[in-house]
Amino acid sequence: MCTAATYCTKDFYFGRNLDLEYSYRESVTVTPRNFPFRFRYAGECRTHFALIGMAYVAENYPLYYDATNEKGLSMAGLAFWDSAYYAPEQDNGAKQVASYEFIPWVLGQCENLMQARELLAGLRVTNAAFRPELPPSPLHWMIADRSGAIVVEATKDGVKIYDNPAGVLTNEPPFDWQMTNLRNYLTLTPGIPKSTFAENLPLTPYSKGMGALGLPGDLSSASRFVRAAFVRGNSLSSEDEGESVGQFFHILRSVEQPRGCCRLEKGKCEITIYSSCCNADKGIYYYTTYGNSQITAVDMHRENLDGAELISYPLIEAQQIRRMN
Repeated sequence: MCTAATYCTKDFYFGRNLDLEYSYRESVTVTPRNFPFRFRYAGECRTHFALIGMAYVAENYPLYYDATNEKGLSMAGLAFWDSAYYAPEQDNGAKQVASYEFIPWVLGQCENLMQARELLAGLRVTNAAFRPELPPSPLHWMIADRSGAIVVEATKDGVKIYDNPAGVLTNEPPFDWQMTNLRNYLTLTPGIPKSTFAENLPLTPYSKGMGALGLPGDLSSASRFVRAAFVRGNSLSSEDEGESVGQFFHILRSVEQPRGCCRLEKGKCEITIYSSCCNADKGIYYYTTYGNSQITAVDMHRENLDGAELISYPLIEAQQIRRMN
């Protein structure tokens, strides 16, 4: 399970938690403009926008979990186990893309959210696998820039595109249900609440923070959606880069999964494998891992973006502690 979010101060930020019980040894990966993408239906693309994000690199191909391109457009795929439906391949000239290549296919050719909307019109997401031992993961996607965000869901009813004013995404149920569910929490406030219980019964708060009384705290995707939307929607920070990035990680930590709290079969536990925050305007990708809470940064513009080879940075997973004596 996962959570993605957007945030904006002076710059635009996009990131996510990846919550799983295992890791594919993903790495922060920069794809320069001349890396030859071989798309399943569109053929080879040798010139495209440069990307930075988290990917599992297999056979020299970046299978991106989330990424941002050099123009500031960002995209992430999140688990959508029950509702995702990928269509069979067609050979009749239909506009189609395999789910594993969806992120670079969009980010490689779209400068902004408006262009992404246009590209998605009439699209089919197919069930083609990258290779037999890597079957397609059931996902839905959030695409965003500083102008806004959309959610893309491929279901049995076709590809649906939703405006996303909440600026967050989790997992099941589908996005339209999640937005309807937010109405159950419309009385939440970050301020000091006033009693509306009964006119003849004067009640006053006994603690700070009671405006958020009723905010769900469990790890279900529905509860994480509400909590992330509330925290993100009420977050405050200066325009300073360090403070903005730090605030973004605070948003993600409000929905992180500690080991032992989400237990699966055979003694496995789902944890927050990594958290990311990309300054989409500057192309700087920040991350933490479950074992390392220190923020690490990779700047795509310090690489040769006119190159043709992938650049990957393995994650720093051991805890980095600064000792003062």
